[in-house]
Amino acid sequence: MADADVPLPPDRLRYRVKRAFLGPPLVTERLSQEKLSNPLALGVLASDCVSSTAYGTEEMLRILVPVAGVAAFTLVLPVTGAILLVLLLVTLAYRDVVSVYTRAGGSYVVARENLGPRVAQVAAVALLVDYTVTVAVQTAAGTDALISLAHLIGHGYHGIDHLKLPLTIGVVVLLMYGNLRGIREAGRAFALPAYLFMAAVALLLTVGLVRGLVGGGLPHADTAAPGAVPLGTGGHGWLYGASLFIVLRAFANGGSSLTGLEAISNGVSAFRHPQGRNARRTLTVMSVILGIMVFGVSALAHFTHAIPYEDGNPTVLAQEAHLVFGDGRAGTAGLVFVQLATALILYTGANTPFTGFPFLASFVAEDRFLPRQLTRRGHRLAFSNGIICLTVVSLGLLLLAGGNVDKLVALYAIGVFTGFTMAAAGMTAHHLRSSGPGRRAKVAVNLAAAVVSALVVLIFAITKFTEGAWLVVVVFPLGVWALIRINRHYRTEAAVLENVPAFTTGRPHWRRHLVFVLVDSLDLAAVKALRYAHELRPDEVRALHFVIDEARARRLAERWEATPGTNVPLELIDCPDRRLRRAVLELAARTTADGSTALTLLVPRRTYSTPLGRLAHRGTGEQMARALAQLPNVAVTVLPFDVSRAVERLRGTLGAESPGP
Repeated sequence: MADADVPLPPDRLRYRVKRAFLGPPLVTERLSQEKLSNPLALGVLASDCVSSTAYGTEEMLRILVPVAGVAAFTLVLPVTGAILLVLLLVTLAYRDVVSVYTRAGGSYVVARENLGPRVAQVAAVALLVDYTVTVAVQTAAGTDALISLAHLIGHGYHGIDHLKLPLTIGVVVLLMYGNLRGIREAGRAFALPAYLFMAAVALLLTVGLVRGLVGGGLPHADTAAPGAVPLGTGGHGWLYGASLFIVLRAFANGGSSLTGLEAISNGVSAFRHPQGRNARRTLTVMSVILGIMVFGVSALAHFTHAIPYEDGNPTVLAQEAHLVFGDGRAGTAGLVFVQLATALILYTGANTPFTGFPFLASFVAEDRFLPRQLTRRGHRLAFSNGIICLTVVSLGLLLLAGGNVDKLVALYAIGVFTGFTMAAAGMTAHHLRSSGPGRRAKVAVNLAAAVVSALVVLIFAITKFTEGAWLVVVVFPLGVWALIRINRHYRTEAAVLENVPAFTTGRPHWRRHLVFVLVDSLDLAAVKALRYAHELRPDEVRALHFVIDEARARRLAERWEATPGTNVPLELIDCPDRRLRRAVLELAARTTADGSTALTLLVPRRTYSTPLGRLAHRGTGEQMARALAQLPNVAVTVLPFDVSRAVERLRGTLGAESPGP
């Protein structure tokens, strides 16, 4: 019979469910086809970065308003200007990164290549933390956008507020599903909202500019409305009564506007060739769009006095849209468009970590600082294990914070700005050792970006320490220690397992080889094991049954004696304390105690392809193998026997023998 005609067992139920859920598998050769064009990459990878426009200004005002009062709407502009300066420096640094390093990994790769693998783990932990928090922040903010729309259209209607957490969790699960299907499907689904949001903000800024210049100015929000953040008394001077500490806190909160800027460098391998040039162009376009949008939203807050609310709803952006577009039908349509586009971009902005996190985790795992399971591509060529890990941790954060954006932001910017610092510092070290054109300018730009980003980390750690940043400060050293510990384990393991010459020198010292067949019952699985034992041609074959139930053991022995073909006597071994693995271990240890006897234990393992069969029976073969692994002269062989398939063959035989009607 030809190989192609050999009957194969049906796919397992778990695989059939996965295929129905995710679609047919993609072959590895198609990996090169799963690349993003520049417009598609902008929509997919820039969503996180651009969408932070929706809450960056609000987070600044949340700090300034209770202290500076109405003057906070003036103070927000210089704070935004400082953030845009950081944006410029970090963008120049990352343009340099994607020009030199065209594989996934971003600041992690830069730090590893230029600062050493151990220092690079700081970047790894920073980015992994940032990606995880990003999923929680973006999805929670997206739900706030929807609830704000209901508040403004329904004139304060609070009927859906209780659905915030369930809806947010549902979106995270949906994002996981989209990414498990593969990068191309995720790209097509998640690129459109990015462009819708850009169009919505462009419309908002354009109408606001026209009304401000031609229509005699923009209306003001009611800063004394119930639920709004209370206005401080304010003051005079260039800080309007706010201390430098308060301004730095606002700057730290506003730094959340720059999160996601590193996504292109971390996902540069997803671009089409030439990857470096395409990634550089996309990064520049993304940063320009982000800068315009962040400044525009802050400027509208300055003119409209849109104020944060204590429960987060309605949002500052929603109030700006309501004030700019007005109350008529056209105004309501504009408000709905902005809020739906905002919700979509925030939800899909949470998709960026689903692209960056698995790539980064696989890269760190290739360096043996994370479990190697994270390097495996799944059913649809996605790094499925990384996607699932990201989902589980993000959902945990959402549940702990109750879906509150303000609580989550406290965990946010330290991770991303630490990544910025590592990338810029690594590129500074790279150019200090190189001698290419423009070396001095590149060193100056990257050094400035590293220093400024490090200052932001310091500011955030100090000013937000009591608001949750302490958790990140604690997680960082623990995370770095854990990654280094994993690496030490892998290196120690490799040093032992790869020492082949030391193991192969000399001849085996065994003078005798015994095979013990562990018999639980007399069936086809046991008979198959006995036949296999004789094929090994050992010095002796023994069939052993450890007595747990004496009555059952006697019946087994009687049946064994009465059955032809069992040419090996069955030995009954007492096991009074019913510790089967311990009893087998002691017997194997006694048998091989002389150092010249090799023992092979054959364990028949009955396998079941149906869920009911697996539920009704438990296998002990692998557990037995683990228990005996410590004995040097003992080998355990688990012999599988497919019971379900044997049952089907029997039914087919009985059906064929049945007489016709």
